[in-house]
Amino acid sequence: MSFLSRLFATQPDPREAVRPLWHQVIELARTPDWYAECKVSDTVDGRFDMVTAVLSVVLIRVEASDELRPYSALITELFVEDMDGQLRELGTNDVVVGKRMGKLMAAMGGRLGAYRDAIGQDDPLAGLTSAADRNITFLDDGSASCVAGKLLAMSTRLAQLDDDAILAADNLQ
Repeated sequence: MSFLSRLFATQPDPREAVRPLWHQVIELARTPDWYAECKVSDTVDGRFDMVTAVLSVVLIRVEASDELRPYSALITELFVEDMDGQLRELGTNDVVVGKRMGKLMAAMGGRLGAYRDAIGQDDPLAGLTSAADRNITFLDDGSASCVAGKLLAMSTRLAQLDDDAILAADNLQ
């Protein structure tokens, strides 16, 4: 959506169609079980890791549907918008935000690829455990297998939902 379109509100923002799904991704990533049971580090890094993990699982489901696939770019735009806002809220100055956003997007892309490969394996639990171990910041007693089990359960649950339920973010938990 162009700057002028947003400024003069000549068209509705197409991202509004996926905003409920984005909010659900954030809510799922903040679920206390990740941090209490699986011992993901409850820090900025750990929370980012969980947002990217949950977003990856959701994007994999969205990309699996011909009807939903076009929405994956809109969800990613909301991720970028949110991360940009978070960086600014943390006090990152304008000069550095672009570089940091580039790094965050590269991290998101790499993680999406890792989780996509893992879910597509014959043994997705083992693949997800390995991907979680490489991509999530844990406390000393953290458990990549705990995260992997929850991500696999989420993926299975999402696969059972129809496209309308995914887009509306109904019953994703």
